[in-house]
Amino acid sequence: MPDPRFNDTLVTQFVNNMMIDGKKSTAFGIFYDAMDRVAEKAEQEGKSSLEMFKKALENITPSVEVKSRRVGGATFQVPTEIRAGRKVSISMKNLILFAQKRSGKSMAEKLSAEIVAAYNMEGGAFKKKEDMHKMADANRAFAHFRF
Repeated sequence: MPDPRFNDTLVTQFVNNMMIDGKKSTAFGIFYDAMDRVAEKAEQEGKSSLEMFKKALENITPSVEVKSRRVGGATFQVPTEIRAGRKVSISMKNLILFAQKRSGKSMAEKLSAEIVAAYNMEGGAFKKKEDMHKMADANRAFAHFRF
């Protein structure tokens, strides 16, 4: 179902990932408050807050990951491509995780700061994506063990 304010299913999926103990209205409140804070920065760039959020998610979406594969007693980190639905889910969970780790007063403040950082290709979530890609690139020699 699309959310009431932006009429977008991606926002609902994000809020569902952010929700704790089934408190969806609280999660929506936090998200909308964060989007209001992002809107102030988005106005300076001439974009809407939803466009900025989507671009931030796109910037932190990984395309490959490494999976452990045991071959003949040795464990190899095998790089594999990620399917589309999992890519989005991973990026959302990373954004929420690194927003929670940030310092700040409210979750809305932390989330808005992480969204802006991801939009500018910096911050913890973007670094995690870069680390995943570096790990996959380093283990490219084991790609033939793909399953």
